[in-house]
Amino acid sequence: MSETVGDSKQPAKRGLKNRHVQLIAIGGTIGTGLFMGAGRSINYAGPAILLVYLIIGLFMFVVMRAIGELLYADPKQHTFITFITKYVGNRAGFFARWSYWLTIVFMGMAELTAVAKYIQFWLPHVPSWAIQVVMLVALTVINLIAVALYGETEFWFAMIKIVAILALIVTGIIMALTGFKTPVGDVAFSNVWQHFSLFPNGFGHFIDAFQMVMFAFVGMEFIGMTAAETENPRQVLPKAINQIPWRILFFYLGALFIIMTIYPWQKIPADQSPFVMVFELVGIKWAAALINFVVLTSAASALNSVIFSASRNFYALAFQSKASFLQPFKKLSHAQLPVPAVLITALMIGFSAVISVIPSITNAFSFVTSASTDLFLMIYILILVAYWRYRQSKDYLADGFLVIAPRLLVPMAILFFIFVFVTLFFNSESRIPAIGATLWLVLFGCVAYRQPKTLAQ
Repeated sequence: MSETVGDSKQPAKRGLKNRHVQLIAIGGTIGTGLFMGAGRSINYAGPAILLVYLIIGLFMFVVMRAIGELLYADPKQHTFITFITKYVGNRAGFFARWSYWLTIVFMGMAELTAVAKYIQFWLPHVPSWAIQVVMLVALTVINLIAVALYGETEFWFAMIKIVAILALIVTGIIMALTGFKTPVGDVAFSNVWQHFSLFPNGFGHFIDAFQMVMFAFVGMEFIGMTAAETENPRQVLPKAINQIPWRILFFYLGALFIIMTIYPWQKIPADQSPFVMVFELVGIKWAAALINFVVLTSAASALNSVIFSASRNFYALAFQSKASFLQPFKKLSHAQLPVPAVLITALMIGFSAVISVIPSITNAFSFVTSASTDLFLMIYILILVAYWRYRQSKDYLADGFLVIAPRLLVPMAILFFIFVFVTLFFNSESRIPAIGATLWLVLFGCVAYRQPKTLAQ
């Protein structure tokens, strides 16, 4: 069967193996938000943060199952964004295609900036822009050689994150079972529920925790795109997606539970990584360097995924546009890789190196990356709307990889993402980016409305 992207008839290489996807799927649900942001989220909600992760994990699983069902029904697609065009209309598709590509490019710029910051932990005198250029070139080359090499790189990036969390969980369990004592108190499972309160720092901070945790999950949809790049997507997709809830339970909730077991949650500072504090309590003097290495690989992994995902989306975008400047990006290399799309994506991400040497626009960059992250909520809503339209279409595959209880969970998920977006306006830190995302919705929405209702064949 000829594999296609968007409306193309050109074959696109599928070179990922099942083992790549399974481990990438685990790593894809674990971001720097857990390693660096867990302290702040625990500080906001206390042990109730476990409930926040469970709720958001449930609705992100609904999104992933919807993506999985769409890709299972039409496995020739390499990106789920094309389904928005197909089932919601070309105008919504135009908005989603460009918004999603730009959003993940900005996400890549933020990750590249973070990579440079983490490397400067060891090389403080090397300028940020130089580190960014070297790292971007290295990961771009990986994406240009073969899909399998991308998979192998992500495999080992994911392995590092998984080993770090497993080490934390095993260490915490041993400490709790042996009655280990630290300078901040006894290590005990009861630390988690001792003096429990659903809103220990007020209802407002509990709601703010939803925003923080929500953006720790952003990018999980890359798993669906990764699974679509395998030789047997219909076989791999269900396995990769169905294991997501167990990974969330074990890696996110397990890690947070153990952190609060070792370090009483009332004493965890918001501005420090709990992983660093925990490993230092155990006696690992180089804990800061260890966790810096883990978050460095986590950021590099995210950047690697962004180059992969954004280039596939841009390739599909080129086929769904009649614009002459996009036509060169339809080309594939002899290895059946979208080389021009990879290069333009890398070039766009590379602007972060320029930004790093112009301090006056750094704040504007922070604003843009925050606003673009908010756009993910709009994309998730559009995916769910596209899924609902698919269920009502003649394409519906009744014996496919079906969403569980869609009549209940899909509308609930849409309402939940709207709720999270609305809450952004009630927090002083997230309000201005939320206004920026809203302006993008209105202004670019008007541009999208000027497009034809249906895509020309």
